Amino acid sequence: MRIGIEAQRLLRPHKHGMDIVALETIRALSTSKQHEFVVFIKPDTDRDSLPRASNVEFVELAGGPYPVWEQYTLPRAIRQYGIDLLHCTANTAPLRCPVPVVLTLHDIIFLENRPLLEGSWYQRFGNQYRRWNVPQIVPKCERIITVSNFERQRIIDHLKLDPERIVTIWNAVSPQFRLINNDIQTPNVRLQYNLPEEFIFFLGNTDPKKNVRNVLKALLLLKKQGQLSLPVVISNLSDSAFQSILTEIDGQILKNDIILCGYIPNYILPLVYNIATVFMCPSLRESFGLPILEAMACGTPVLTSSTSSMPEVAGEAAILVDPTSVEAIALQLSYLIQQPALRAELRRKGLARAELFSWQSAAEKLLDVYAEVLDTHPITTVC
Repeated sequence: MRIGIEAQRLLRPHKHGMDIVALETIRALSTSKQHEFVVFIKPDTDRDSLPRASNVEFVELAGGPYPVWEQYTLPRAIRQYGIDLLHCTANTAPLRCPVPVVLTLHDIIFLENRPLLEGSWYQRFGNQYRRWNVPQIVPKCERIITVSNFERQRIIDHLKLDPERIVTIWNAVSPQFRLINNDIQTPNVRLQYNLPEEFIFFLGNTDPKKNVRNVLKALLLLKKQGQLSLPVVISNLSDSAFQSILTEIDGQILKNDIILCGYIPNYILPLVYNIATVFMCPSLRESFGLPILEAMACGTPVLTSSTSSMPEVAGEAAILVDPTSVEAIALQLSYLIQQPALRAELRRKGLARAELFSWQSAAEKLLDVYAEVLDTHPITTVC
């Protein structure tokens, strides 16, 4: 059978989250020879990062902004390329499609919590499109894939769907995230990103769910208490956003304790995890939380949240905190920094935990979903 995969997010040069999931899913599926895969991408996608396999074809589709591309250009291509089933990988899908649709619905934050929807204009536009599309498309899809049991239950409760139609398939860790010892590039990476010998690492951006404001408030509290003993490296956060929050929380005394290193490419990120003393990810909400597993696979002790999917992903291999409590974040971070034995224990548990998640296993479960849909759904039916 010919499986179509919508992967327009692969256009993004700075890949994270759903972009990485789409890329790794395609790479893992390419090892299966029972289907041909036609991956629909937008022009100017960097093809050097894409997997090469005899059963995978990448098709560039021009067609304007993403909603137009998805609703009009993509369905026409489905007919043109003789697709038997379409898998949409990033929360939305065409309302009218000539073949059965499997949709990966990573989360429904855009339907449930407006304070977490502020962000940039681009993020707000994307969330408005999802709010319009998802309630209409979900009942039409043959199967819904989501990435955690927490998110599965949220989808069932919010959208009132038959649980039999919703399948949890965990994400996994890309192979470059691993223990790295004495890499010759480490000194260059330290120099390039101004990384000290020991540091706390935090992946921050303007997405409100990443909880940057409370993280900085917790660091400010530790600073005032004289307990911020390590510098903090923050990636993916602009200087303007950082300065705005510092002004808001009256936190200028933090300026010399925090290093903004900009965007770190995925091929360098494993090295940074490896040399970090602690990784913190106290998000307000995650559908999965890939960085938690990435850090664990690199042997880095993790502090994350006790909410949403994060306990499901972290298991007993991380320190869990209430992300809404500045005091709790500060207390547990300080404790983790001061306890080398605890860090060693979390390192050991984290490495074991990360091994439980596999892209190949995820691909096999996805192939089972494809098979179920193709066995039971007439290919000529319009969704």
